[in-house]
Amino acid sequence: MPVGNYTPVSGAEDLYVHDTEMFDTEGYTAVYIIDAERPAVIDTGTGANRESLVKTLSQLGIESDRLGYIIATHAHLDHAGGAGYLAEQYPSAEVLTPEPAVPHLTDPERLIEGTKQAVGDQWCYYADPRPVPGDRIRGLSDGETIDLGDRELTVYRAPGHTPHQAFFHDHGDDTVFTADAAGIYVPTVDSVRQTTPPPQFDLEKARADVRQIADLEPETLCFGHFGPRSFESGLLEGYSRTLVEWVEAVRQRRDELADDEAVIDHFVNTSDLDRIWNAERRAADARLNTRGVLAYLDYVDSAWLRADWVIIRTEPVGS
Repeated sequence: MPVGNYTPVSGAEDLYVHDTEMFDTEGYTAVYIIDAERPAVIDTGTGANRESLVKTLSQLGIESDRLGYIIATHAHLDHAGGAGYLAEQYPSAEVLTPEPAVPHLTDPERLIEGTKQAVGDQWCYYADPRPVPGDRIRGLSDGETIDLGDRELTVYRAPGHTPHQAFFHDHGDDTVFTADAAGIYVPTVDSVRQTTPPPQFDLEKARADVRQIADLEPETLCFGHFGPRSFESGLLEGYSRTLVEWVEAVRQRRDELADDEAVIDHFVNTSDLDRIWNAERRAADARLNTRGVLAYLDYVDSAWLRADWVIIRTEPVGS
């Protein structure tokens, strides 16, 4: 990136994107810094990147007594793993996150366990998160606004990727910080990839989240993975179709193959990301997204079974 690990976002005032270089990969995970009257960091990275992030904030003139907010779009550790570390480094900053994410950040043990199971050997790229003190964190509600002094962010709950996710709309610059609600943007090929992690990905809710962003018609989309991109309705419509096609592809392979491990192996071995990410990252991405869809399909199937049972139980005797 042109200036250290950060660069200004074109067309936006005092907005910067910091590359965490997660997985030793440039252009994968972003932290956004708004140098407002009350400066804010949107997402934190895993915490393993904290020294480079603190350096970026210092280069922007945002020292420990000036940062106003540490905002986590959701509790997944690639977005919020550094929140506890930053809370220690910036004692005047308030930590903000959607209400369902608060327990995960104040007591991250279950989140650590789930993340280790999900990412396997790639845990080496994470830092063990530190709990955020309860008196330093506040949960955000849908429709709430965050006052940065010279601008406001509006909170939109977006539970399709995970129930504890939100995205934020900066009305002044007409920018949406998408979290993972609009997928993974890959600048080198100008396309959006699916992100469907276990255990709580939900297809219909995810598509509703995409529509919610599209309805705002912002000037700029700031993807958590990765970077800013001018808004085009076709980009998000295409992502919504990608989600449907991806779920259907996994469903078909599950019908054809012996077990779920074979399904996962199929998508790891046929990933088309070899020109974009290294082999380790490509395999991890395919494995995680396939497992998320398999869990979603299990949920859908169990929901149908529950519905059938209710119908059977409520029919009149002798019908």
